[in-house]
Amino acid sequence: MATVRRVRHNLLAHLTVAGALLLPLVVTTASAASPPAPGPITLHSVIPAPAEVVPSSSGPFRITATTVLVAASAARPIAERLAAALRPATGFPLPIRPAGTTAITLLLNDAPDPWLGDEGYQLEVGTQGVALRANRPAGLFAGTQTLRQLLPTTVEASSVRPENWTVPAGLIRDRPRFPYRGTMLDLARHFHPPADVKRYIDEISRFKFNYLHLHLADDQGWRIEIDGWPRLTTVGGGPGTGVRGLGPGYLTQADYRELVRYAAERFVTILPEIDMPGHVNAAQVAYPSLTCDGVAPRQRTDIRVGYSSLCTSKESTYVFVEDVIRQLAALTPGPYLHVGGDEALSTRHEDYLAFEQRVLPLVAKYGKTAYGWHEIAAAPAATDAVIQYWSVSRDTPTVAAAAGAGAKVILSPADRTYLDMQYDLLTPGGLHWAGTIEVRTAYDWDPATWAHGVPADAVLGVEAPLWSETLRDYDDVEFQAFPRLAAIAELGWSPRSTHDWISFRDRLAAYGPRWTRRGVHFYRSPQIRW
Repeated sequence: MATVRRVRHNLLAHLTVAGALLLPLVVTTASAASPPAPGPITLHSVIPAPAEVVPSSSGPFRITATTVLVAASAARPIAERLAAALRPATGFPLPIRPAGTTAITLLLNDAPDPWLGDEGYQLEVGTQGVALRANRPAGLFAGTQTLRQLLPTTVEASSVRPENWTVPAGLIRDRPRFPYRGTMLDLARHFHPPADVKRYIDEISRFKFNYLHLHLADDQGWRIEIDGWPRLTTVGGGPGTGVRGLGPGYLTQADYRELVRYAAERFVTILPEIDMPGHVNAAQVAYPSLTCDGVAPRQRTDIRVGYSSLCTSKESTYVFVEDVIRQLAALTPGPYLHVGGDEALSTRHEDYLAFEQRVLPLVAKYGKTAYGWHEIAAAPAATDAVIQYWSVSRDTPTVAAAAGAGAKVILSPADRTYLDMQYDLLTPGGLHWAGTIEVRTAYDWDPATWAHGVPADAVLGVEAPLWSETLRDYDDVEFQAFPRLAAIAELGWSPRSTHDWISFRDRLAAYGPRWTRRGVHFYRSPQIRW
């Protein structure tokens, strides 16, 4: 791993920038044996691929001006969101009622279906109606995302379009493969304001991602307000911060709470990260007491890594660290708090271990599970943590040992999931220290078996990080993320048995017009027949 870190460091140094509705069914599965053909939308058109698909020979359900949505109690807010999404293009009122016919019905199961779990759903479509069932609201929401993909692409339009608003008949039973399906957005190198983060949340929720990891502090900027430490944001997030000094800005605690609320409405959990003991130059510029000699370092706006470190021998360091952890934990309803831990190349190994042994338990003290980059696996306390595996190597003995002792692992191999890598050396923006990542490269691997020595039952899920060294605005975010993020979504949600590049390629091609209608600035990969 030290070699991998040095390679990355050296490369970065040289870069500048309702009821039984169906007729008799024909049973199939969403498998590699039956990839969808171009043409009409079918139950097999969905991204991520559903676990079980049972097409019907009956006619489709047609949404008309008389269609109603039926929902009650906890299902009603999800029905309201679905109706709001469908009204602009259809022009139909789509009222929400406690009962009705010719309806789209959203129901929470009185007796939970064990197979569905917390996020699974059952979608049944017949000529007379649609019935969407789930055990929990998260499952209903996931089902509505599938339903939206089963409508014509013009449903994405923002004004009324003439269209036959039909949904193909059949049955989908679906649930996620992994409980954690995430993506990361780096706000430290270039700040992206709350409105852009919300747009990103909207897009990722369509693919059933359930975590958004926000990288809130690094050498180039500190992006979250911490009470009692005002200079972290006024200096660390002020003018001249960010790569080349072009990315100032920060989240107030009110901004952060609003993002947490907005994401939760879409069943996305915010995971905050403050990277330490390395990647702390912005904090030390703001508060020189966080250095060992009390002297402020110069502000950094380049993209080098590995040169900064908290002073692990000073008790005042841990006062600061605990204050940050305490406040972030209080602001964050989700279960995890990310404490970084990567590329601490200026921290002696024994000091690094001592730091992690004190800091990881602090996270638990405030009711959260510690989460960190895979370097934390060297610390014994990491057996109670979530380890994010970012290495381009599949062999990291410390991670295997920690996983064997009980730690959970998130797979984020840089040469497969890092969305800031270029698609090829000719695409604008992005980096290539981990190689180039085309869509098929992002798709053709298995999180459950990728890291040698890490058992499948230790793999909590998959995450696609998007670092922002070259991301000046939201168009840059979208270009780097899409379409590769759809590939990661399928790895995280769909059963391994559905994994098939040709099927995914064709479904992705068919999805492209939806991005176009929404104005998403995506990369038109030559691997896809758009």
